[in-house]
Amino acid sequence: MIVSMVSLGCAKNLVDSERMLALLRQNGYVLTVKPNEADIAIVNTCGFIQAAKEEAIDTILELGALKASGSLKKIVVTGCLAERYKDEVAEQFPEVDAVVGIGDQPEIIRVLNEITAGERVTHFAPKCNMPLTGKRIIATLPFFAYLKVAEGCSNGCTYCAIPQIRGKFRSVPMEDVLAEARTLAESGVQELIVIAQDTTRYGEDLYGESRLPELLHELCKIEGFRWIRVLYCYPERLSDELIGVIADEPKIVKYLDIPIQHCNADVLKNMHRKCDADMLRTLFAKLRKRIPDITLRTTLLVGFPGETEEQFNELAEFVQEMRFDRMGCFAYSEEEGTVAARMPDQVDEETRQHRAELLMEQQMQIAAELNAARVGSDTEAVIEGYDAQAAAWIARTAADAPDIDGRLYLPGSTKDGFQIGQFVSVHITDTVDDYDLTGEVTAR
Repeated sequence: MIVSMVSLGCAKNLVDSERMLALLRQNGYVLTVKPNEADIAIVNTCGFIQAAKEEAIDTILELGALKASGSLKKIVVTGCLAERYKDEVAEQFPEVDAVVGIGDQPEIIRVLNEITAGERVTHFAPKCNMPLTGKRIIATLPFFAYLKVAEGCSNGCTYCAIPQIRGKFRSVPMEDVLAEARTLAESGVQELIVIAQDTTRYGEDLYGESRLPELLHELCKIEGFRWIRVLYCYPERLSDELIGVIADEPKIVKYLDIPIQHCNADVLKNMHRKCDADMLRTLFAKLRKRIPDITLRTTLLVGFPGETEEQFNELAEFVQEMRFDRMGCFAYSEEEGTVAARMPDQVDEETRQHRAELLMEQQMQIAAELNAARVGSDTEAVIEGYDAQAAAWIARTAADAPDIDGRLYLPGSTKDGFQIGQFVSVHITDTVDDYDLTGEVTAR
C-alpha cells in the first residue's frame, strides 16, 4: 500500500515523522509525498497556537475531500493536535479513520493494520512511549538534518501548552545522541541542526546539570559535519562555558536562536520567564564581544495578558536598540488549559495583531539595513536548488537557518553544474528585498 506523510509544525515534529516513515518503509509500505497518489495519508499535526491548529484542521479537511473523491482510502491523524484534543478530533472529523496520540507513533504499523481491517481507532498511549531515538528517513534536503536531543518541556511558561501536550523534559542519553549523529554523518549529512524545546537544558534531568557544551564538543569530533547549528537556546542558560564552545569550535556556525519573548520585567515575570531587559542587554553584549560575527535570532510575543501600551513601547525600543539580525514576532494566542488563559486583562485580538505587525515592520527596516551592510562581503554558502523563474541558483549562508531565514540568489543557469548540498564561496553583490541577497560564486 502507498502512504503519504504530511508533517506540520516545527522541526521537532518533523523528526517524529521521519521515524514513522522509517517504520513504514521497513514494513513494506511504499512512500509518496503526494497524498492524491496514496492509499493512506498520515497527518502529524501541530497544535501549539491558533494558527497552527487552523492549518491542521484545513489539512484534515483537504484530505477528507480526497477521500470523498475516492483517490484516498484512509486518513490517520496524530501529533500535537490529536494529543491535545483527543476525542474531540475523532468526533468532529468522522472522515478520519484513526486519531492517535504521540505515544502511539511507534505503533503506527499496528494502527494501519487495524484501519485497513475496517476498524476505527482512537487511542492515546502514555506520552512517555514516544521514542527518543530510532531509525529515520530524512525528509529535508539530503545535506542537512535535525538532531532532536530532548523531548517535552519543564520550563512552565504560562502561555504555553507544550508541557501538557508533550510531557516533561526528557533528554536523550548522550551516547544515543552521538550514535544517531554518526549515522547522519555517514548518510551524507553535512549540516547538523541541534534542537529541543530548550536545547540549553539538555542533560539536566539525566546528569544534574546542562551537558550541552560537552555534547557540542563531541559532535564536532564527528567526521563529515561541516556546519553544526544550535537552535532554541534560553537566555538564562547561556553559560560562559557554552558561549566559549560556540566561539571556539570551527564547525559550530556563529548563529544563535534565543527566544526572549519580551524585555519588560513584569511581563516576563507573568510569563514565568527568568529574564529582564538589563540581563538581556548584558547577554547580547557579551555574545557580540566574544563572537564578533555572530548572527542573533530571537522570537517575541506581544499582546500577553496585561501588556500595556507603555510596556509594548518599551519592547519596540529594545528591539531598535538590539538590532537583531533575525526576528519573529507572534501575537499572543489564548490557549485553553494554560495559566495565562485564566489571567485577567486579556488584550483584545485586534490590538495583539496590530502590535505584532508594528514590530515586524520595524524589524523589516532593521533587516534591510543589516542586509545592505553585507553587500561587498564574501561568505560561504550551500546550494539548495534552482529557481527557474528567478533564473538563479538558491543558496543559504551560515547566517540563515533552513526554512525560517533569508535566501541567497546566485544568477545563472542549470548548465552551471552546481549540486544540491555543494558548498561554494560567494561574493555578495546586492540585496533582493528586505531579507534576501544576491551574489556571485567565486570558488567551488
